[in-house]
Amino acid sequence: MAASTHTVTNQAPPLVSYDVFNADRALVEAVDRHLDPQLLDEAHGDLSALGVTSGSAQVQTWGALANENPPKLRTHDRYGNRVDEVEFHPSWHRLLGKGVSAGLTAAWSRPGGHVRRAAAFVVWAQVEAGNGCPLSMTHAAVPALRTDPALAAEWEPRLTSMVYDQDPRPADQKAGVLFGMGMTEKQGGSDVRANTTTARALAEDGTYELTGHKWFCSAPMSDGFLVLAQAPGGLTCFLVPRVLADGTRNVFRIQRLKDKLGNRSNASAEVEFDGTWARRVGDEGRGVRTIIGMVAATRLDCVLGSAGLMRQAVSQAVHHSTYREAFGGRLIDKPLMRNVLADLALESEAATTLGLRLAAAYDDGGEQERAFLRIAVPAAKYWVTKRCTPVAVEALECLGGNGYVEESGMPRLLRESPLNSVWEGAGNIQALDVLRALQREPAALNAYLQEVGKARGADHRLDGAIKNLLTELADLDGIEGRARRLVERIAVVLQGSLLVRFAPPEVADAFCASRLGGDWGASFGTLPHTLDLGSVVERARPVS
Repeated sequence: MAASTHTVTNQAPPLVSYDVFNADRALVEAVDRHLDPQLLDEAHGDLSALGVTSGSAQVQTWGALANENPPKLRTHDRYGNRVDEVEFHPSWHRLLGKGVSAGLTAAWSRPGGHVRRAAAFVVWAQVEAGNGCPLSMTHAAVPALRTDPALAAEWEPRLTSMVYDQDPRPADQKAGVLFGMGMTEKQGGSDVRANTTTARALAEDGTYELTGHKWFCSAPMSDGFLVLAQAPGGLTCFLVPRVLADGTRNVFRIQRLKDKLGNRSNASAEVEFDGTWARRVGDEGRGVRTIIGMVAATRLDCVLGSAGLMRQAVSQAVHHSTYREAFGGRLIDKPLMRNVLADLALESEAATTLGLRLAAAYDDGGEQERAFLRIAVPAAKYWVTKRCTPVAVEALECLGGNGYVEESGMPRLLRESPLNSVWEGAGNIQALDVLRALQREPAALNAYLQEVGKARGADHRLDGAIKNLLTELADLDGIEGRARRLVERIAVVLQGSLLVRFAPPEVADAFCASRLGGDWGASFGTLPHTLDLGSVVERARPVS
């Protein structure tokens, strides 16, 4: 029996047993907006099922256990044989299996696949973000492999399978496979052209022997990896299978697993190649061009993953404030807390709306949309991923001391929040990539301007922001030093244009007043008090 001095009152119940998808109005509306109406019933059924799974107590427990029990490296078996295996907690495998069966690697094989997968990725990232890495790598490998039709025909059905098979066997004996990636090396980092791993051609056409190292290899337990190495013709992309066709292990020596700030459930490794068998993907000397499709797809996943993390942080903050009472009333009814929650909700909805718009461009696949993605993806990756950490910090603070305690789940969100900004090229890399597109690909800028121009005339603050952006874009000389400022404006103007077109008036009004109109302070909770903040907060409340 509890002591009379320890009666628990005024504590918010756990946010559990709810439909994560249907509780997110902005996400549901984005799916409805971008999918063919004939696909909506099936898509809603699948996404709602995943939403219920994601919100269940059991799956949330799996996420916590996977995070609390990080992977372990086994370099040798009991007899001294080199095995280079990574052991995961059973909860990791359960989560990864759920993600595969939910279609998070199957976007390329079904109509509306990218929008459906993007929505699912936003939902699933709210459970445990670590297993998103192999799901993302596997999904993103498809466009790189399509540069070689024979390889694509062999591997794509396995990559897009909705069957999770964790056993290490030859790929042709498996119903589904996972892929990882190894690009960066100690001496080069993001400058992959400085790679020193070498590739020596073997007698069989298209096959090579690799020698070298990779400083970051994502998802080292995967069935195959796309890596870069220096062939006689220059930097080239290669497919490295984990297990060879005869059942023997390829030379894939895992030196150690990274001890990371967050993303604890996921293995990131340093690996050595020493006579490692590989197949060339694309032509020699065109490695970056070959693998760039994979990079672009994973960058979009960085946007979607950050959108999911922000949504979960905001959901927890609004949920807590709905039940917690202080100073004579509920926190959510206090004007200042309502301002903070509304400000956080705007950031979350803007990220989700932008992420789903980019996914829709992938589904469209037309020339105009491809040109739009060329600028929009790195700009979104730059901005949305950078907004994730301040959102997580402020949402944690809404829970007060409770939010600083591990049991709340908020510290895990906070530790995870910087990752997507670092992964697949940190901020400067994204900003420079946008500059490269502006200077070399006029069609990309034209497609972007046509997109934001669809909202012109609907809000004077947006119109003014577009005009100011055009002024900045008119002078590209010496622009590198102000690239971050420019790319931020490109992303925020795009978000504003989408919200003006598609969000409720109170959301668009608050976003334009603060992010575009300049009526905003340096921290969350500084929105103009005259706005309809109550409606913004209510829209963000996780009730399905």
